[in-house]
Amino acid sequence: MGKRGCAVAITMIMVMWLASLTAATSRRSMLTNSLGMTPPMGWNSWNHFGCNIDEKMIKETADALVSTGLSKLGYVYVNIDDCWAEISRDDEGNLVPKKSTFPSGIKALADYVHSKGLKLGVYSDAGYFTCSKRMPGSLGHEEQDAKTFASWGIDYLKYDNCHNDGSKPIERYPVMTRALMKAGHPIFFSVCEWGDMHPAEWGAHVGNSWRTTNDISDTWDSMISRADQNEVYAEYARPGGWNDPDMLEVGNGGMTKDEYIVHFSLWAISKAPLLLGCDIRNMTKETMEIVANEEVIAVNQDPYGFQAKKVRMEGDQEIWAAALSGYRVAVVLLNRGPVRYSVTARWDDIGLDPKSVVEARDIWEHKTLETRFVGNLTATLDSHSCKMYVLKPIA
Repeated sequence: MGKRGCAVAITMIMVMWLASLTAATSRRSMLTNSLGMTPPMGWNSWNHFGCNIDEKMIKETADALVSTGLSKLGYVYVNIDDCWAEISRDDEGNLVPKKSTFPSGIKALADYVHSKGLKLGVYSDAGYFTCSKRMPGSLGHEEQDAKTFASWGIDYLKYDNCHNDGSKPIERYPVMTRALMKAGHPIFFSVCEWGDMHPAEWGAHVGNSWRTTNDISDTWDSMISRADQNEVYAEYARPGGWNDPDMLEVGNGGMTKDEYIVHFSLWAISKAPLLLGCDIRNMTKETMEIVANEEVIAVNQDPYGFQAKKVRMEGDQEIWAAALSGYRVAVVLLNRGPVRYSVTARWDDIGLDPKSVVEARDIWEHKTLETRFVGNLTATLDSHSCKMYVLKPIA
């Protein structure tokens, strides 16, 4: 098969992937903010700090995103999670930044973050209180809060689902969508409904991303189960709207290096938001090497926006694959079992013609393999580890 034939084969695969997205795309009628054309990248305070946050730490995190070079790689959102506001609104019903921890106010913090070339995000809830119960939710105050966020220069809103009135999320979340659209400042809308009522099926109508899972924790079982749950909805992801299996745990210490590499690989190939959840100010060299891998990030940020599917599962051995721009395919060979194992990716599973001659780029080792592969590619993997390749037909 010649180079032209390979290109035709890959083009057909991409056409099929595009066709599968038509239904989801056609639903997009409410949210038209032109944000999130690739998955958002940045940092969120919750996984490492919980409620122990203040403006000094947020500023230091913004500084660290710049000084480490992470901002140049695309990590631009600095997102404050729960616990940033006082428990009571002011006399006019406005949210009030917590004086003991954010004495300068959120607008001043946004100005500081923007001065670094970054974007600031905040958190609220489609209920009467946020999940911590330490600050008010936005239920019944959607327009007021959206105008407040816009006046502060907020760029991202994570919108949780705790302590609500019992009505369906599909009734409550669009109220904030409409409020944000009228607020006068573009705000990325992260729907955090936890996947309870299949938000992937209606999220494109409401937000720029939607949580497909409950909260992640810093363990292998939690991480891999979130990846599994998220993969089911791959057909709904596309530029402007992304499935969200929750934030990254890389660097928080609960998993091994290999497990964190699996974590980052699966989030990247799944076109998930890459929101770091560790202490950026004190990252190890190992953590930095993982989260700053430009080739893996490029897979996540590929303009076609195709989310990976599991194309083959044999016990604990899995192949995840996603079409990329430039007639390429990204592949993760995964061993999720307890022992060393050999894993094979077959061309007919990942959308390549079986006779295609393929160049394989190992994007964790940063090297193009000397061997040219026909029909399949095999790697021997340790327990809880993976290989990630970008495959390109050359003949």
